Amino acid sequence: MGTVPTALLAGAAGATTTNILHELVRRVTPDTPRVDSFGMQALARAADAAGITVPDHGTLYYLTLAGDLLSNSGYFCLVGVAPRERAVAVGLGLGVLAGIGAVYLPSRIGLSTKPTDRAAPTRAITVPLYTAGGLVAGAAYQALQGKR
Repeated sequence: MGTVPTALLAGAAGATTTNILHELVRRVTPDTPRVDSFGMQALARAADAAGITVPDHGTLYYLTLAGDLLSNSGYFCLVGVAPRERAVAVGLGLGVLAGIGAVYLPSRIGLSTKPTDRAAPTRAITVPLYTAGGLVAGAAYQALQGKR
């Protein structure tokens, strides 16, 4: 098993991959899942509940992006619980689970399902976006661990 910093770096690589792919794909197709909308909804609700003025759309977007990178980094760093040789397989599993969760969990926690569950193509794009991030996290973890 690796060190926590190694796992965190690998997780950050996976999170960055997911976010970059999401941004690139959303500029090309209208069917792209708008997972950023979930974070914006949640952040706006939290600000409102706390009696804080809800930030403007642009500020909400950037705060959500930062939160997304942090939370996905924390999630994808779980590749570090696996032995080096199994990190890519664990990353694959983490990515698939995150993608499925992005499609099916929002309605269970009171968020709109429209960003990821509005059409079959959207659902079909969501899972691979997270799967790519998980695979990159696993591969990065292996690479950072070096040959042992």
